[in-house]
Amino acid sequence: MTISLKSMIEYENLYKSNQPYYSDFKKVFDEVLESGWFILGRNVEEFEKEFAKYNNVEHCVGVASGLDALILALMVLELDNNSEIIVPSNTYIATILSIIRNGNKPVLVEPDLATYNIDPARIEEAITPDTRAVMVVHLYGKPCDMDPITDICRRRNLFLIEDCAQAHGAEYKGKKVGTFGDMAAFSFYPTKNLGCLGDGGALVTNNDDFAKKVRMLRNYGSDKKYHFEYNGINSRLDEMQAAFLRVKLKNLNKINERKRELAKIYLDGINENFILPDVHPDFYDVYHVFNIRHHKRDELKNYLLEKGIKTDIHYPVPPHLQKSMLPFSCLKLPISEEIHRTTLSLPISFFHTNEDIGCVVDALNKF
Repeated sequence: MTISLKSMIEYENLYKSNQPYYSDFKKVFDEVLESGWFILGRNVEEFEKEFAKYNNVEHCVGVASGLDALILALMVLELDNNSEIIVPSNTYIATILSIIRNGNKPVLVEPDLATYNIDPARIEEAITPDTRAVMVVHLYGKPCDMDPITDICRRRNLFLIEDCAQAHGAEYKGKKVGTFGDMAAFSFYPTKNLGCLGDGGALVTNNDDFAKKVRMLRNYGSDKKYHFEYNGINSRLDEMQAAFLRVKLKNLNKINERKRELAKIYLDGINENFILPDVHPDFYDVYHVFNIRHHKRDELKNYLLEKGIKTDIHYPVPPHLQKSMLPFSCLKLPISEEIHRTTLSLPISFFHTNEDIGCVVDALNKF
């Protein structure tokens, strides 16, 4: 079957997603270009203030990527090499890489099969005398169940780091994710609800000392030119991306609400043959990804493509079965493997119309 490009429902199209902001992008591009200041200038400083205010935290530090934000969070803590850090077994590889890059040991804990987020009950079981931190991931834009997690970390004297790479603006019981732990990392990869036009990230915290240290670590370990207090790295959100992010931050709530509207069409329309995302009033989900599950996932993906609907898989291979993670290949993680084997991500970008989503629903229900 041949499908015309005109009739194709794309999974993502960054030109279309960003089109409403192009005139503002061009304006701020010219302003930054004419300023002649491209690293750690006014736009980075203002974006950091604005994003901190948006999240109701004291500090935001712009860095080069979400992965760097996680790496820097652990660098700040200066944990011993034998330190164990609990992390969900079905996360994106970056979360685990940040732990390995700091010389620490990832301890993979299974998620809740309903929410795909780390199961709080399993966290307690995984704690050993070497456990120093818990790194939660608000996967797909759904907040973790933070009350029991924060309680565990408080009782067991563990650091809590939040990976908010997919959850800009998501809330748990009316409080934004990224505000529960010691530090939180955000990614501004272009496909994110708050995405820039390249790579970018940020770390947020209410801890003055952590924020000061991260600002130095991202800049070679320096807060004064040619004077270095720490062995840092070069990881700085650049002026141009910060300027673009300032434009989109003003529209983030609108973007999130639109994605929730599209998600509701899916939730109300898709029949019982598919496993849909869990919905609960305590969780304000922002649907960076709208995933369903089906035991014939690959057949379903091909069927939808034949109908002119592109989809994606987040993620086809669980971390412990990746070639780069050979030391973890012996782990038995059946819940994670079940999720990765059956999950399928449906189109839910800001540019999609209600009619687009309705067509996807109709196609699914005829599978």
